[in-house]
Amino acid sequence: MVSGPRVADNLASAGRLVDEAVAQGAQLVALPEYFPIIGAADADRVKAREDFGHGPVQDWLAETAARHCIWIFAGSLPLAASVPDKMRNASLVYNPAGECVARYDKIHLFGFRKGLEAYDEAAFIEPGSQPVAVDTPFGRIALSICYDLRFPELYRALGTVDLIMMPAAFTDTTGRAHWEILLRARAIENQCYLLAVGQGGRHENGRLTHGNSMIVDPWGEILDRKMKGPGVVIADLDHARIAEIRESLPALAHRIL
Repeated sequence: MVSGPRVADNLASAGRLVDEAVAQGAQLVALPEYFPIIGAADADRVKAREDFGHGPVQDWLAETAARHCIWIFAGSLPLAASVPDKMRNASLVYNPAGECVARYDKIHLFGFRKGLEAYDEAAFIEPGSQPVAVDTPFGRIALSICYDLRFPELYRALGTVDLIMMPAAFTDTTGRAHWEILLRARAIENQCYLLAVGQGGRHENGRLTHGNSMIVDPWGEILDRKMKGPGVVIADLDHARIAEIRESLPALAHRIL
């Protein structure tokens, strides 16, 4: 996606893309970080925050999951924090009945400064503290968001998983340098699939996000990719492939520390 400042427009765009994915056979659909809103300023996201369990974005997610009878991993949306001037950057999981069955609040908050480009998520986001994985019919899935990608200990703390979820709004500067290599490394070292779904393009506020959404298999091979602009990446999660790789190269069983 290339989300903008108007929630209703972003939900309409997301709905069209979910329809497209389902038409191609998707049973699990993931959306990028901040899919409902990327405004002119960080404060716009804080203003759009919802109480957990209530709000137009969460209602839309529940209805969409139930209507299509699919699992939806909602990359991230702003939820209320314990203080009025901050938000939680939260990833929610909905089952085919439209029930929210898991929530992960982003733990690692992005900070970057180079020339005129600067980001400080800690100024408006309250961090989470609890790693989260969710058991689904597709296997055990690790939840994470964007900057979490740089911290492999997060995934180690969750134990063995079949899929890592990585919704993002990676900057183009850091994305061009590090995005793909880190994605493939996380898939290889955890011997699991990885679904990276990103914001990708020039947003109304002028920000350029990296995109390069992809699905990576446990050997680090890229199964599908979308560089920029709205669209869909899709692939099969093959448990036989996971088992084959873990049997031939039992790195997870060889862990010492």
